[in-house]
Amino acid sequence: MTLPRVTLPRVVARGLQTTPFRHVAPAPHATPQTETSSEPAGSVTQVSGRARARTLPRAPGMTTLTDYQAARPAQPKLALVQAPAFRARDRERTGRRLLNFIVAAVGLVLAFPVMLVIAALIKLTSRGPVLFAQTRVGLDRRLLTYAGGNTRRHIDQGGQPFTMYKFRTMCPAGAGDPQTWAAPDDERVTPVGRVLRKLRLDELPQLFNVLMGDMNVVGPRPEQPTIFVYLREQIEGYQRRQRVRPGITGWAQVNGFRGETDTEEKMRARVDHDLFYIDNWSPWFDLRILLKTVLSRGM
Repeated sequence: MTLPRVTLPRVVARGLQTTPFRHVAPAPHATPQTETSSEPAGSVTQVSGRARARTLPRAPGMTTLTDYQAARPAQPKLALVQAPAFRARDRERTGRRLLNFIVAAVGLVLAFPVMLVIAALIKLTSRGPVLFAQTRVGLDRRLLTYAGGNTRRHIDQGGQPFTMYKFRTMCPAGAGDPQTWAAPDDERVTPVGRVLRKLRLDELPQLFNVLMGDMNVVGPRPEQPTIFVYLREQIEGYQRRQRVRPGITGWAQVNGFRGETDTEEKMRARVDHDLFYIDNWSPWFDLRILLKTVLSRGM
């Protein structure tokens, strides 16, 4: 059934704005109320410039324009691509991390008097700071996930960069000097620094790096970012070294491959030892490396 169009007066329109509740239609047996008039239903009479509308008869169950229609709840949008939760992930076990923290804390307590003497000797014999700080490549903390999305950094440095501390054994370098390997008979090494390098005492401040979570006591030695990028392109599997935290001493160091790895051939052999350590790691393997480090007075 089609009803004629009805024009509502201003009074009714204002009433709609102040009455938000829904009008309930009468029951089927109720008689609709109509205004007594000789004019047919649905007609509109003009009185003093104002429109007066007639009440229309209402069919059972039918709604009128005065009914308040509740809006439909918005449908949730369907996300075709859901980004995974990106969060730094530590690939090492909690027990191993706790053990390294305890060893580093005990080592600092025992070595603190020696470190004070070394700091005084460095300050008295050469100009420059006592500690040497340098950026190194650390643990690769990128999240491994089966979800979609790009979990790689825009600039792939192979791992989380951190600041490594050592006792200064060389003359201070210039701001624009390139990152290079240290040679066995490097002219930049100071007299005190030569003794510290031979006894590997210049690595003692790295115990603070272990406490901060950047390093372990045992692990592959960290490399400078520029050298890391070069070696990653030259040596297959080099980036696998970043699966664990770098260490103060390691399997390569106790087998003769120490810090002065100035050639690519020596570096390849050193990487082979690091990968062997990663594939065969155990607490007993770490203990064996620590004992060999102490006995050989080197790292």
